[in-house]
This record gives sequence, structure tokens and C-alpha cells, in this order.
Amino acid sequence: MRVKQTFSIASAALLLGSFVFAQVPKADTQEKPSGPKKEAKRDPIDSPASLPRPKSRAPQTYPVEQIQAGELRFAAQCGFCHGRDAAGGESGPDLTRSELVAQDLGGDKIAPLLRAGRVDAGMPSFELADSDVKSIVAFIHNQMDKFATLGGGRRSVEPADLATGNVADGRAYFNGAGGCSGCHSATGDLAGIANRHQGLELLQRMLYPSGRPAPSQPKAIFTLPSGQTIIAPLTAEDEFTVTVLDPLGTPRTYPRSAVKVKIDDPMSAHFVQLGHYTDSAMHNVYAYLSTLK
Repeated sequence: MRVKQTFSIASAALLLGSFVFAQVPKADTQEKPSGPKKEAKRDPIDSPASLPRPKSRAPQTYPVEQIQAGELRFAAQCGFCHGRDAAGGESGPDLTRSELVAQDLGGDKIAPLLRAGRVDAGMPSFELADSDVKSIVAFIHNQMDKFATLGGGRRSVEPADLATGNVADGRAYFNGAGGCSGCHSATGDLAGIANRHQGLELLQRMLYPSGRPAPSQPKAIFTLPSGQTIIAPLTAEDEFTVTVLDPLGTPRTYPRSAVKVKIDDPMSAHFVQLGHYTDSAMHNVYAYLSTLK
């Protein structure tokens, strides 16, 4: 069936009876960011990634069978956070570069840590048999020795790697040229964000907001011939059509040529900002957000 160029009475009635009425807010106007002043770049030699691996306090060798058993136990108990190879994972650091591991002798430091955990860092305590602990210790030390012989640097990103920005310049950009304060507040939605996200996770949250709480869902704002406006959850759009959900959750697609519609997507400002960020501005804002605890 060919779609008419204006809302039919039935379509208008469906929208009027289904969606919430609202006044279309005037679009905010903001100046394009001119970018903050240039800063002196940190010498690469100062980067934590350039630092040499810690050296083991003393040479340690373990039976192959013990190392293999430790590999299986480590993967089951520790692999999710530290990676199956102990070189860093979902949230845990790279143990092959750990100073604690380097200073450990036969488990004198690793074993107490496994049993006590680090609750403040998100590491639980483990109730393990002595044989399992010794196997895990053997595996970790073997991995440290193995990675020490390989070229290249770390595959993980530590918070210190990203701490290159200037807090004052980041605050100025957030409240000024970046336009961030138009949607966000250091004492509102971003209060304590540095306690919830650190390092690469905080930077990713800043550039591509996701996770919890989830960003607000984009909306399509229809303007009817009567001048009334109707808001509907947006599920998809392109240059020809707009797809929204009706109150029953059923997708409905309208040709752009047949309706007058405006898209309100809270994420759009972030997408625009990606095209304006300089490296220094990005790290300055990150440095500022890191202070919101």
C-alpha cells in the first residue's frame, strides 16, 4: 500500500492515543570547540609502558607437572580477571609484570595474597589446598620467566599510561569549548565516576558511553499537522525511513517524506565530539574526570 504524504487520520489517532505529548525543546546551540592550548608532550621514556619488566628476586624452577597443574587451576580461579596466561585480563593486572611476583620466593607473598584477597581492589579470597596454591605459584613464576624472554611491551593498559593530561585544562574544556557541561554535571550524573571506572574503562566510558547506567534511548519526535508533538522510542533510522516502537513494543516504520520528525539522541553529542577531540583535549578531560571521586 502506498504511504500518503501526510498522516492519515488513523495514523494520527494511533500516535495521539499511544505516545506521550511533549513540547519540542529548542535545539541548543553551541560553538564548535576550538581546542585547548597545546601542551608539552610527555617524553616516551616516562611512559609506564616503556619501563623494563621487574626481575625475579632469585631464579626459581618448578616441575613441569606442577606448572601444568597450576595452569589449569589458574585458568579456573584467576583467568577471568588476569587472563588465562596471567598477562592481564578483564579487570586484573598483568602478573608477569608484577613487582609482588618478582619479589616472591616459592609463594611466600603470593600464597598469603590468594588466601586473604584484596577486597578493595575487587579480588576475592580463595580457599585452596596447599598443593593447588603451590601449583598456581609455579605457573605464575613460569609465565613471568617466559614473558621476560619475549620482545615487545605490555598488551594491557594501566591507569598510569593514560595519566598524561592536565586537570585544570580538562575542567576548562569540559565547562567550555567541549560543551560537556551542557548535558553532564560533576556534582550530578558524573559524581563519583572515578570510583566506578578507572583507567581504560573510564576513557572508554567517556568516549563511547555504555554499560550501567545505560545512556538514554534515542527518541523520535513527530510533529502532527495540528502542531502537536508526539515522542516515540527510536529503534532505527536512515535517510529514507524512521522506525519507532508503539506502546505494545511493535516496530512501526514511517517514510521521512510522509512525516515531520526530529531525532533526539543523547549520544549524538559524543559522536560529534569524537571529530573534535585532539589528543591533549581527550587526555585533559580524562584527567579531570579522574578527580571526580
